[in-house]
Amino acid sequence: MAAYVTQNRVEMFSRPNDKFPNWESQEVSTGTTIMAVEFDDGVVIGADSRTTTGAYIANRVTDKLTPIHDRIFCCRSGSAADTQAVADAVSYQLGFHSIELDEPPLVQTAANLFKQMCYRYREELMAGIIVAGWDKRRGGQVYTVPMGGMLVRQPVSVGGSGSSYIYGFIDSNYRSGMSKEECLRFTAEGGYGSKCEARHHLTFAATGPNGSVLEFLLSVNTD
Repeated sequence: MAAYVTQNRVEMFSRPNDKFPNWESQEVSTGTTIMAVEFDDGVVIGADSRTTTGAYIANRVTDKLTPIHDRIFCCRSGSAADTQAVADAVSYQLGFHSIELDEPPLVQTAANLFKQMCYRYREELMAGIIVAGWDKRRGGQVYTVPMGGMLVRQPVSVGGSGSSYIYGFIDSNYRSGMSKEECLRFTAEGGYGSKCEARHHLTFAATGPNGSVLEFLLSVNTD
């Protein structure tokens, strides 16, 4: 009898219905707007900080900007578990590559490592990545690696489920030759415009030839 009741409860919770929330069986997703912009001496990257499990907000202060090396970051969208695993693997490989070269790695090398992993496991992974950073050969660079493993360099890139709301803003307001301060403002306005909830957080980072990395949290209240 006990086994029968237990089996009934398992079936009741496992099948879709209106009485029980679907987030109990949903994968944790970043539910994201990520963005990266090149400027003359480096790059600026930004992201919202909310992760979701179905319709349930699992975390409002997640850091989706992951350092891969001293002057290289990635912005993560898609499955939180998948993107964290890929970022950890690339960071590990890039560290060994840097030791072999006895110098900092190229941003393009990091982007190619992301591309290879995302393409190889394209059937299993749900990961959209923006790789951004600075190196002495090509300066500030932004590379987009969408789901499926394509790789393309762009002066400005947006990704994640929230990016569809700000393509018009990007087309209207982006211009080449912006300063770091202008890129920070541009990224903040884009991230702010992609979110509709009353209160949310945005994280930013900037890196360039001097090796300094500025990272901060902006809390936005629209009440």
